[in-house]
Amino acid sequence: MNLPNKLTVLRILLIPLFLVIFSFDWGMLGDVPLTHIVAAIIFALASLTDWLDGYLARKWHLITNFGKFADPLADKMLVMTAVIVLVALKQTPAWVASIIMMRELTVTGLRLLLVEDGEVLGAAWPGKIKTATQMFAIIFLLLHNFPFSLATNFPIGEVLLYVALIFTVYSGIDYFVKNKHVFKGSM
Repeated sequence: MNLPNKLTVLRILLIPLFLVIFSFDWGMLGDVPLTHIVAAIIFALASLTDWLDGYLARKWHLITNFGKFADPLADKMLVMTAVIVLVALKQTPAWVASIIMMRELTVTGLRLLLVEDGEVLGAAWPGKIKTATQMFAIIFLLLHNFPFSLATNFPIGEVLLYVALIFTVYSGIDYFVKNKHVFKGSM
């Protein structure tokens, strides 16, 4: 298994660790529970592997079928897990989480239909922006908007969450519009 694929597997393995962290209560650091800080660090590390595995796979020409399958799946597993946690922590509205999860599942279904036709649905820029804004939103929400909460109390996590929501919907529509040919003759 090459290094980019190992990074993808590491991202998947960090998901249970991210969840287990919430079983502990280590007190507070200012207004932020230490549990949330540790979870944000784990999530940020996992998010970094997303960027790094793609970068290395392209740079070293190590793109594999496993990577094409597992990388987007790992991203979805990580983000959906974190969004569910944020709903449980009452830091994200359930309706936002629902839209994010519906988009992720429908695009995964689209990918499966395209694979049957021998096509691979690569990540487009709207999808990459969606993923980046989701990941930054999750980190800032876990950190209760630190460091923006210190001086200005600017809700950066919430702002990024709604930017991510816009790109979630837009990129989902974009994928379906560009690949509508997969549905011709099947309806």
